[in-house]
Amino acid sequence: MNRIYWGCIFGFFSVVGLANQAIANEMMYRPLGIRSGQEINQRLSDQDIPTGEGGFARDYAITLQEGDQVAIDLLSDDFDTIVLLLAADGSTIAENDDAADGSTNSLLFVRINETGRYIVRVRAFGETGNGDFSLKVTRLQPIRE
Repeated sequence: MNRIYWGCIFGFFSVVGLANQAIANEMMYRPLGIRSGQEINQRLSDQDIPTGEGGFARDYAITLQEGDQVAIDLLSDDFDTIVLLLAADGSTIAENDDAADGSTNSLLFVRINETGRYIVRVRAFGETGNGDFSLKVTRLQPIRE
């Protein structure tokens, strides 16, 4: 009886542990991928990542090479955009709020100093911004004479 009892208890906790692991896997941070030249048209909403400042953000992973010169263009007619480039450790490499054209869109130029995986973060300025946006990351090419 003792073996059966402990076997049932062990089996129960094994099933509970597997269920908890499945839930944890669903909730893990998994940024969407983006490639150079790819344009993404999506929607920022309250279902995205809370920023801790009252708003929400959406992340995209990209692998960049040392020496890459990158333009990150974020456009929205629905909210005032902010774009950030984050290192794998979460530190901010660069960010832009409003592009030089006077709009509330964002345009970020950055030179990559280290090969690796980076995160492009889309967010709204302020607490209530959400809506449709367009994001494009472009590797810039030097002009050859």
